[in-house]
Amino acid sequence: MRFGIVGTNWITDRFIKAAKLHSGFSIGAIYSRTKENGRNFAVKYDVKNVYTNMEEMFRSGDIDAVYIASPNSFHAEQSILAMENGIHVLCEKPAVNSVNEMEQVISASEKHQITFMEAMKSTVTPTFLNLKENLYKIGPIRRFVFHYNQYSSRYDKYKEGIIENAFKPELGNGAKTDLGVYCIAPIIHLVGEPKSVLKSHYLLSTGADGQGSMILNYDEFEAVIMYSKISDSHLPSEIQGENGVMEIDRISDPKKVIIKYKDGQTEDVSIYHEFDTMYYELDEFIKCVSNKQIESTINTHEISRQVTKLLS
Repeated sequence: MRFGIVGTNWITDRFIKAAKLHSGFSIGAIYSRTKENGRNFAVKYDVKNVYTNMEEMFRSGDIDAVYIASPNSFHAEQSILAMENGIHVLCEKPAVNSVNEMEQVISASEKHQITFMEAMKSTVTPTFLNLKENLYKIGPIRRFVFHYNQYSSRYDKYKEGIIENAFKPELGNGAKTDLGVYCIAPIIHLVGEPKSVLKSHYLLSTGADGQGSMILNYDEFEAVIMYSKISDSHLPSEIQGENGVMEIDRISDPKKVIIKYKDGQTEDVSIYHEFDTMYYELDEFIKCVSNKQIESTINTHEISRQVTKLLS
């Protein structure tokens, strides 16, 4: 499958590195706002076709699908444009900035019968899927404690007065959309929408949230979420049940999951990951396109809508 690449940043580099190990992946074209950046990126990956006009790339015949890793505020518009031109879309998280945008994206996918999938990598990995299969073992769930706190490399520049994209809310960026989404999505995958939500956050001078927390209330349990771009944490995440606790090494990229039972026994329910986490989202997406599915049965349109609702 020939992919167009939108975005020439570190996440795109990581995606391509992982994707090149997949037999169904090739790069057909690169899009960049400037010809120079596009050419430099294309040279690195030996790509011939470079575009500065996105619609021209979508209509070129050079690509079958597109990986969108542009600033969050452009995701919906670019995804819809691609689908209107018959191009399947794998879009970086968060897929959109509002529920209204998500509805438009889903509508375009259904109207044009084109695959759209949010690139939430953690929820399609072998370890997360096996976590889901083994969740019953800890008994009735009482609490999730998921967190992603990572001091941003750009925060020091912010404190010096240099504002980079990571702290620009007009681009859809901030701690919740960049990091908190990795806590929200797996909870929605596992137990669905909450009954109610309590939110708090700390806003920086730009209006972007530097950190925040949420409590998602369900009938018989709660989910506590914490995220930050201005502090670190090295603690695991947990799912607490009456019969034991599931300990997750890193909720954004789960590789090690241990059940610690009440009686002191432990069980490792991790699955060995042969590839980088981003490989698995690509593999799921390619399967959807090959099977003529407009959405993944794992990263569904509805789950993306529910996550967007909590991010809004």
